[in-house]
Amino acid sequence: MKIYTKKGDKGKTQLLGGTIVDKYNYKIEAYGNIDELNSFIGHLHDQKINKNHKEFLLKIQSKLLNLGSIISFDGKKKGLKLPKILNSDVEYIEKEIDKLEESLPPISSFILPSGDSSSSLCHIVRSVCRRAERGLVFLASKGEKQEIAMQFLNRLSDYLFVLSRKILQEKNKCETYWK
Repeated sequence: MKIYTKKGDKGKTQLLGGTIVDKYNYKIEAYGNIDELNSFIGHLHDQKINKNHKEFLLKIQSKLLNLGSIISFDGKKKGLKLPKILNSDVEYIEKEIDKLEESLPPISSFILPSGDSSSSLCHIVRSVCRRAERGLVFLASKGEKQEIAMQFLNRLSDYLFVLSRKILQEKNKCETYWK
């Protein structure tokens, strides 16, 4: 099977379920942002970071693929079994944040996204995550409620911020505070 179909050459694509839409459709934008986020998380995973961080990021990547399939569904095929994003997925991220924060000093000022390339990459990924989250908020404004998924992305961006701090700590590097 060839990777190219030429079906999208005129600016159209197909949602999961069969509906043909413009490539600028808000659903395409939303799951495209999630796909971009997943790619950046893969790039973060490939950095020289702690093995436990890598394992956590791989699990998050799988959840993001699940989320992308949920968002790309047009709702037409009633028998289609889609994965879910659950409260337990949000709690999983919260537990990881709590674990990472145990050894971090309290924040006394805004932290600039710098200090180490892996830490800075966390901030880039966090920004992409926030954009993906805004895409879900826009979907909600169109009647497609994804409350747990929005919580998942919101918590993921928090995790990425904390991970940036933890990476600096693990590499014995200092945070740069905003003045």
